[in-house]
Amino acid sequence: MAEAKKAVTKATRKPATKRKPAAKRKPVAAKKSAAKVTNAKTTTPAFVGSAQETGRNIFLASLGFYGKAYDQAQEQFGSLQKELKARRKKADKAYMELVSRGVKLEKVAKVAIDDIDLPKLELERLADRKALQAQLKKAKARFEELKDSVLFKSAA
Repeated sequence: MAEAKKAVTKATRKPATKRKPAAKRKPVAAKKSAAKVTNAKTTTPAFVGSAQETGRNIFLASLGFYGKAYDQAQEQFGSLQKELKARRKKADKAYMELVSRGVKLEKVAKVAIDDIDLPKLELERLADRKALQAQLKKAKARFEELKDSVLFKSAA
């Protein structure tokens, strides 16, 4: 099958002698390039100067932006530090007020404890758990007696 395709393609081709020669091009391109070169040489210094100035202005604008951002950050940092100092002073003042108030309350509590006329033995006896339970049992029994004497009946 490949041989048949080769035979068909050879038959359909025109012989090389019957082909038309390619058209010759004129050397016009050489003249245009020479004109461009001379044009570029005359406009280059102005264009280069303008491009350099524009690039420098862009650089200076970005530098100015950075400087402004830095100044704003410094302002915010400074104001935060001032606020922090003020809060520390306020916290220290509140702490000292609480300490002085605690000292006053301690004095009042000591005076109140000294005014209670309980001997030390009775305080020690109240601290004993077994003694406290015995007194609680006595108090409950006495309460039951009082309740029965009044004929108080509970709802339960």
